[in-house]
Amino acid sequence: MGADHALISAVRTGLAARADPAKAPAMQAYTKSVMPFRGVAKPGRSALMKEVLATHVLPDRVSFSTTVLALWREAAYREERYAAIDLSGHRAYRRWQDPDLLPLYDELIVTGAWWDYVDEVAIRRVGPILRAHRVEVTPVVLRWASDADRWRRRTAVICQVTAKAEVDRDLLTTAVEANESDPDFFLRKGIGWALRDHARTDPDWVRSFVRNHPGLSPLSTREALKNLV
Repeated sequence: MGADHALISAVRTGLAARADPAKAPAMQAYTKSVMPFRGVAKPGRSALMKEVLATHVLPDRVSFSTTVLALWREAAYREERYAAIDLSGHRAYRRWQDPDLLPLYDELIVTGAWWDYVDEVAIRRVGPILRAHRVEVTPVVLRWASDADRWRRRTAVICQVTAKAEVDRDLLTTAVEANESDPDFFLRKGIGWALRDHARTDPDWVRSFVRNHPGLSPLSTREALKNLV
């Protein structure tokens, strides 16, 4: 079965109905997006998606993945891509959150190529799959950590944010070390974020890590130690 075009149409129609053209330019400027916005803030989009996804139920994995990708690939407004990400994580389809979805999420990461898409996919989609399927997914994340694409690398660095005691420190260490000398702002910020988040669980480990990695950028170091005395 292919994409559910009725679901996609309902998303587009709903976003158009909730559009606020006065808000759209500021939203576009904030994200520095080339793709225009409808001007629908997250609460409005969430309400729409709750309504649409209760009405349009996807019957199988193929229709689920193809609908996510169609909504993403054919998007004319940025909120349509946000909706695709919302759909990808809907609780009704939690049973399909496994390593077979990584190619889908990889496409969203590489073609989205900006923080507002990538961070949600990395932390809320890739991260949980990693924790549930470490044997299969850890090698993928390790490859991404040294990939030519900076958004795959950022994903490798931040995908364990919110994992708390489930953080794989060896994986985090490898991902950070592969990128610590990179001058890219988003990588440096991501490294600091990942370490700062883990500091909530193990502050001594993060202090030691920073101390033993003098090559970390000032930005990464500052962010990592931000909440530590």
